[in-house]
Amino acid sequence: MQLTYHILAFAVFASALPSAEKQDPSNSQQIGKDGALMAAGQCKIGQRYCFGAIVGDLRVAKQDILHQYCDQKYKNDWQSCNRCKRPWAMPDCWDGPGAKKSVFESNIFLLSLLVVDVPGDGLRDDAAGVTRDETWRQSAAWNAIITAQLSSTPISPPAPRPDLETSSLRRKTCLSTAIMAPQKDTMFRSADMSLTQLYIANEIGREVVSALGELGVMDFRDLNAETTAFQRTFTQEIRRLDNVERQLRYFHAQMDKADIAMRSIYDFNNPFTSPSASEIDELADKSQSLEQRIASLNESYETLKKREVELTEWRWVLREAGGFFDRARGQTEEIRQSLDDDDDAPLLRDVEQNGSGDASAERSFTVMNIGFVAGVIPRERIAAFERILWRTLRGNLYMNQSEIPEPIINPETNEETSKNVFIIFAHGKEIIAKIRKISESLGADLYSVDENSELRRDQIREVNTRLSDLASVLRNTKSTLDAELTAIGRNLAAWMVVIKKEKATYETLNRFSYDHQRKTLIAEAWAPTSSLGLIKSTLSDVNERAGLSVPTIVNQIKTTKTPPTYFKVNRFTNGFQTIIDAYGTIKYREVNPALPAIVTFPFMFAVMFGDAGHGIILLCAALAMIYYERRLERSKLDELFSMMFYGRYIVFMMGLFSIYTGLIYCDAFSLGLPWFKSMWVWDNDGKGPTASRVEGHTYPFGLDYRWHDTENDLLFSNSYKMKLSILLGWCHMTFSLMWSLVNARYFKTPIDIWGNFVPGMIFFQSIFGYLSFSIVYKWSIDWAAKGQDPPSLLNMLIYMFLQPGTLEDPDQPLYPGQATVQVILLLMALVCVPILLFLKPFYLRWEHNRAQALGYRGIGESARVSALDDDDEDTNGNANGGRESFGDDDDGIAMITQDIGHGEEHEEFDFGEIMIHQVIHTIEFCLNCVSHTASYLRLWALSLAHQRLSIVLWEMTMKNAFTYTGIVGSILMVFIFGFWFVLTVMVLCVMEGTSAMLHSLRLHWVEAMSKHFIGDGVPFEPFSFKVLLEEDPVE
Repeated sequence: MQLTYHILAFAVFASALPSAEKQDPSNSQQIGKDGALMAAGQCKIGQRYCFGAIVGDLRVAKQDILHQYCDQKYKNDWQSCNRCKRPWAMPDCWDGPGAKKSVFESNIFLLSLLVVDVPGDGLRDDAAGVTRDETWRQSAAWNAIITAQLSSTPISPPAPRPDLETSSLRRKTCLSTAIMAPQKDTMFRSADMSLTQLYIANEIGREVVSALGELGVMDFRDLNAETTAFQRTFTQEIRRLDNVERQLRYFHAQMDKADIAMRSIYDFNNPFTSPSASEIDELADKSQSLEQRIASLNESYETLKKREVELTEWRWVLREAGGFFDRARGQTEEIRQSLDDDDDAPLLRDVEQNGSGDASAERSFTVMNIGFVAGVIPRERIAAFERILWRTLRGNLYMNQSEIPEPIINPETNEETSKNVFIIFAHGKEIIAKIRKISESLGADLYSVDENSELRRDQIREVNTRLSDLASVLRNTKSTLDAELTAIGRNLAAWMVVIKKEKATYETLNRFSYDHQRKTLIAEAWAPTSSLGLIKSTLSDVNERAGLSVPTIVNQIKTTKTPPTYFKVNRFTNGFQTIIDAYGTIKYREVNPALPAIVTFPFMFAVMFGDAGHGIILLCAALAMIYYERRLERSKLDELFSMMFYGRYIVFMMGLFSIYTGLIYCDAFSLGLPWFKSMWVWDNDGKGPTASRVEGHTYPFGLDYRWHDTENDLLFSNSYKMKLSILLGWCHMTFSLMWSLVNARYFKTPIDIWGNFVPGMIFFQSIFGYLSFSIVYKWSIDWAAKGQDPPSLLNMLIYMFLQPGTLEDPDQPLYPGQATVQVILLLMALVCVPILLFLKPFYLRWEHNRAQALGYRGIGESARVSALDDDDEDTNGNANGGRESFGDDDDGIAMITQDIGHGEEHEEFDFGEIMIHQVIHTIEFCLNCVSHTASYLRLWALSLAHQRLSIVLWEMTMKNAFTYTGIVGSILMVFIFGFWFVLTVMVLCVMEGTSAMLHSLRLHWVEAMSKHFIGDGVPFEPFSFKVLLEEDPVE
């Protein structure tokens, strides 16, 4: 534990150096209840050691740094260190009169708490260092200190022991409380991630991983990437769980087949609690026995069902065969007509020679050597069956068939099949045998039928008796099977969840490295830094439940590898974050475009949708989904509705903004909203063709409702919305371009500021910023009062490029000095292009050459630092290895990592490749400034289309309905309103809304995010049971 204290002290002292203040020394040190640490009211300082002596235990040569600092700040205020006898600065009094409690002083006091002189058999100070009593280390007091160190949540001090000084334990607990404050993650940037290394006792490996799966905050790395799946440690357990999962799926399939509902997972009190290993073993044994029981019952039931089908078909064959034989008696002429006209047919000759009396008919078949075959065949095959027989036997047969009126249920597939009964007479045993083979090849079932009518009646009675007995047995078997499946269905969902989680646990364990010598599992995982305290406290709880004295060690590894990107989202922000993640994974610590998209995405949609009435419909639909979200989450939704439900908060925001823009447009279901007094009055008391403006009155909000249903409404709204879309596009792209500055400042790449952002911003603002300024300026001028026609901005922009310094009408400029300003702006834009093209590549080349000239590695080159360095290496091993240990340095545990220290492999510097990349970037940026600005005109186009379609729908339906009066008019109004409302919802809200949403999506993905989005991040994929069950739900 001393190693833990030393490392924590190093971080504390490093954070305190900039704010050091001078303080008088004193040999007497005591802390009052108002001291620097709130919980250290009764702590007493023991012997004091300087930082150099403490770091000496870590074998890191850093002590001179502190003494050099003390020489500058505390030249005469010294005390002797008990270990190295070098001077050590200490404050005089922490709570006395006139004391100055600086951050430096507070942390110096923390350092003094690290190594204390404890009487008795506890900690002991001497020149050789600090030794530990193993008995005390395994005590409850030691475990309490470990818990405090592994948790960001402070715990109560342990109970005092007579052989230990209680203040020593309190000082350690106070240290943990003071330093380990949790950090707050925001949505502006991805969460700060830490690469952690876990050393887990093999006995509790499963319990630890299961507990971490419940947290869902650790993304485990695969330390056995080169090992096949069959060679991993826990492959046998996964196979066993696969078998149990197969058995559970078998139960589920049998329940679906029997139409028995499974108890919902949400009906259980706590379905996500992980069971113990013994309970998993019991479940495996139970599922094995249940599978044998269900399989036996199911096999018996299917066998009985098949027998029932066979008896049913046999009964139909016996019934129909009796009719065939009855018609065969005395109908030789009919048989003759049904056969081929071949006079040499042997069957005909035999029948004619032997006669056909009623009494001797049955006997004549035997005398004439005529046999027959009877059976059933699927109805769709009867025609092909008859043709094949006719051509194969060349017409030497007599066939009769009839339909079975009731369908036959296939016991294997539980599907209904229509079948026909057939009976075929033929001459000779070889022909009969051939008929049997053809019948069986086509899927026919053959049954024996006696020629004697009395025996046939006996067969029918026997079949009926057997069917009656079989039906009784079937009912009993079915009821027993249903009872077993119903009992299984009460717990099947919980079992499936348990097995899914257990299987995922062992699959995660297979990612760990196993130390056979120490019987320890070694894991590496990315986790949010703010969650480390929760992770440590969870691991501590698992240790306490298992009763192990050896804790799970957590090491925080410093690495140059790119951490995964993780944003902590909630129900509201999850949909917007998904929109951004669908385009690409955000780079680690890059500005998150989803944060502004919460406002800009629904706003851009609303500009195109722009109807208050339709916005109310969207808002009501979203509120209904939000209100019933818990019920809908548990329901099985179709694919289309599930997508809408997932984005319910997006729909909610789109509805709100649509109401807002609809009020600005003064438009609701294509009708004007007369909220305020109009600023326009029709001439001649409303009879004139024009309207005049009321002087001194301005419509307070949005467009004046009088513009509706006027002849120049379309002309005015087109001009207004077109210019508004340009302004919104300029604002959106400028706002997005500023994020590239924020990213460059954060990642400390000034060349991206001066080589990309500054020339790009100047280029963009020189052209399209100027255009936006001109639009606003043109709106702000009263051109009628000025006696001048407003100039065309489109022609202004054309003349600015084709004829710089020339105006369309020099006598009527937009403002004085317009031509000069436009020339200057055009020159600024042109100058920015070569800067944008050449500055960054040549700067990187100069920096690369300069680094090589100084003897350093060039840009992009990296050295491979071994990650197997332990504490026995040189004094720089700890710093280079990049490990921050929370364990004991004397344990001799080698911090084994795989490809951690060296970070990621970088390609060598290639100026040609960088230059090509910059050329592409410059061309894209310059061209995209034009195309992307024009792309925002879709805001105007879709708004116009939505308004026109809404007007047409209203005039074709509701406006005509108001012309009818009386009872007929009332009845028509009901039907027409329903028709109008359905079309409004389906066409204007669903179809038009989907179109506007996709266009808003494109404006964010392409026009906005291309200005700053890097998007080469690695997604954070934590091991989480919640995510597992969401991706593969139990239904």
